[in-house]
Amino acid sequence: MASNPFSLEGKVALVTGANTGLGQGIALALAQAGADIAAAGIVEAAETGEKVRALGRRFLNLDANLTSIEPVERLVKETVDGLGGLDVLVNNAGLIRRADAVDFSEKDWDDVMNVNIKSAFFMSQAAGRHFIAQGRGKIINIASMLSFQGGIRVPSYTASKSGIAGITRLLANEWANKGINVNAIAPGYMATDNTAQLRADAERSKAILDRIPAARWGEPSDLGGTAVFLASAASDYVNGAVIPVDGGWLAR
Repeated sequence: MASNPFSLEGKVALVTGANTGLGQGIALALAQAGADIAAAGIVEAAETGEKVRALGRRFLNLDANLTSIEPVERLVKETVDGLGGLDVLVNNAGLIRRADAVDFSEKDWDDVMNVNIKSAFFMSQAAGRHFIAQGRGKIINIASMLSFQGGIRVPSYTASKSGIAGITRLLANEWANKGINVNAIAPGYMATDNTAQLRADAERSKAILDRIPAARWGEPSDLGGTAVFLASAASDYVNGAVIPVDGGWLAR
């Protein structure tokens, strides 16, 4: 193990959906630990790029619409070609759609499932092939409190995030003996675009905050330490874990 097991010096991380919110927070934490960053998404991650470069790390912006798996193989190849390798994949890109279950549309089901679970699996597959060939690699999936709970009015999101917990364990079972660690972070209630509606609803926001022992919404930076741990040699014997970063929500 390296003298600093948490160091990511010389590593390359591919982060999907790194333009804002949790993805940006994770990308910056990995860069602070020494990693060069490739950011893949439908929106250019210009601000993330500026901040990564300000930390002295290299940054590559990759255009990709992950509502289909068409860009998946290309993203791995462009990362390897552009930054000289690939060591860490963070499957962060995600969608959420809200409606009562009796009114939920097929389009809202398919859009969310395609991005949140289908693209995450096939990104893992493409990166996994590269990692198997080099004998090592780290995959970090972004789960949710709804990997553990049912939620309300978000049927496809709940289904997709329950699926993320499942494929995290499955891939860990298949790949742990190949030097590949597959784990997930389950963020609690975070102050991001996905929770804007909840935070704007005074009654719902109060109900959520009343249950969080830390008594605040999480920030994207709160995920940084866990992401660095799971991306680094410090987690070499951690396989198939879904780690909550939730201010104590699940403990309540």
